[in-house]
Amino acid sequence: MPGVTDRHPYLEGPHPRRYAHRGWHIGELAGCENTLAGFELAVANGFSYIEMDVHASADGVPMVHHDLALDRTTDGSGLLARLPAAVIEDARVGGREPVPRLESVLSALPETRFTIELKSDAVVLPTLAVLERLDAWDRVCLGAYHESRLRRARAAGPRLFTSMGFEAVLGLRARAWLDASPSALPYVEPVLPRVRGSLAQIPRRFGPLTVVDDRLLARAHGAGLEVHVWTVDEPAEMRELLAMGVDGLLSDRPDLLIAL
Repeated sequence: MPGVTDRHPYLEGPHPRRYAHRGWHIGELAGCENTLAGFELAVANGFSYIEMDVHASADGVPMVHHDLALDRTTDGSGLLARLPAAVIEDARVGGREPVPRLESVLSALPETRFTIELKSDAVVLPTLAVLERLDAWDRVCLGAYHESRLRRARAAGPRLFTSMGFEAVLGLRARAWLDASPSALPYVEPVLPRVRGSLAQIPRRFGPLTVVDDRLLARAHGAGLEVHVWTVDEPAEMRELLAMGVDGLLSDRPDLLIAL
């Protein structure tokens, strides 16, 4: 399976990797996160990588949306898992743009690479079915917080590229701390098998905990893993992280990221 020693086509795009997080949802598209219009504008502004989220509708269609419900970002309401795709599509994000189907987005932007966050257990198999129908394996990275969700996805085999789940990231962070511990401590070989993910997409901080630092980067790069950091919106922090050697940044301010 592609992993730490095999380069997946997803990583053949420009490096360092800049992501429009949930697409371009500032300026003329303010409030229009996770919409086809926002993704298209990001691509028009030079983005090769985009991050988006998917839930399954009641009839099993992967819909591009972050929240469990429509209420926060659209003029609709209700849980996506209880609504058919046709009803979800009638809702307007920011009062303007429809909630898109995953298949529609991937079809509209065939040259763009996407990190797709699996937001529910129910959306895993329908998402894989879309990737199969469109043969989109080479340009998609699937991510999820839960390792169990990623394990289900990885049953698709070597065509699929995934990021690391929360447990694997904790293991990577712990290994980096142990690397800096006194030599009297016993050495434990880190468990970073390929199936745990070939990419760490992580926050710089998790509450009071600093996740991304020089030690974590050294451990990840030593294992052949790229590190992409989210969600970075301040230019000073963007510059700092790039100077540290991170491989990618996810931002809600793609305009500022472009300026770097």
